[in-house]
Formats: sequence, C-alpha cells, structure tokens
Amino acid sequence: MSLYAKYKKEIIPTMQKEFGLKNRFMIPVLDKVVVNIGLSKVLIDPKFMEIAENTLKKITGQKPVKTRAKKAISNFKIKKGMPIGMMVTLRGKRMYDFIEKLIYVTLPRVRDFRGIPLTSLDQSGNLSIGMQEHTVFPEIKADEIEHVHGLEVSLITKGKDKIKSQRLFEALGIPFAKNKKQ
Repeated sequence: MSLYAKYKKEIIPTMQKEFGLKNRFMIPVLDKVVVNIGLSKVLIDPKFMEIAENTLKKITGQKPVKTRAKKAISNFKIKKGMPIGMMVTLRGKRMYDFIEKLIYVTLPRVRDFRGIPLTSLDQSGNLSIGMQEHTVFPEIKADEIEHVHGLEVSLITKGKDKIKSQRLFEALGIPFAKNKKQ
C-alpha cells in the first residue's frame, strides 16, 4: 500500500477519532516537500553549482531552481542576484514517493541516527530535516561523488497546529527521537 493510500484509508479516520473532529478537512494535510542545497561552496569551487544541480536531479527526479540573493551581504561576499542555493518543490505523487523513500530507505542509512528531534517541528507544524551527507540517498553512487555536501528537506503542512501535525508525521512513519526521560 502506498503512503498516500495509507493516509486516505487509515490515518484520516484515526486522527478524526483521536482529536474528535467532525470534518475530515480539519486534519492537517501535507502540502509540499522542499529539498534545498546551499551554494556557499561556489565561492571556493565554481563546479559545485553543477554538482549540486545533478545531485538534486538524481534525488528528486526534477530540475532544481536557483535561489538568488535578495540583497548584498559584504561579510559573506554575497552580491545581490548571486545564486545562493538550489531547491526543488515536490507535490502530489512525487511528494509521497519521496517521503516514503526518505522514511524507509534514506533515514535508516544515516550514520548514528537516533530519530528526528521534536525541535525540528515549528509552531505551524512544518518539519525541517537537515542532512550532513547527500550520500545516504540510494540514487547517489559512491564512485561518482566529487564533494560530500549537506541538504535540507522541509515537509510543509496546511495545518496550523503543531500537535496535530506531529501526530500526522508519526502516523506516516517518520521516526522522532525519544525523550531522555522515557
């Protein structure tokens, strides 16, 4: 069963009963997944932009968009309009396929992974995961790696409640870190 089918058939009715909601539209819904790579290494190695673009293409299956600086910051040697990152926005079936791959393949491959800390959830119920190595994704071959770099994955919900969104992520199978008191 795909993650989307599980969401429709199991998670929605369970959360509706758990929170006592009359309407299924009150349950938080995953809106999009944004995968982002910062391009700070471009100042040192100009080829890094191409490497980051190929990495995002392989991981997500979509062509990334360059994000540009809105204003100049002299301390970081950034000029207005300079590319400072690359991102891909996933929605629909690709989003659910990516989340499934993230939960069942990628996160278990992360070295010393003990779960995602609850501090990664913001007050609006969005989850942000930072990865120090892009090599944990199955599409990246070990012999093709020139630079090891990190990336960020943000799961954005349409819900506005942190508790309901946390429950949604737990029901989807995202492993959160256990509290030290338990």
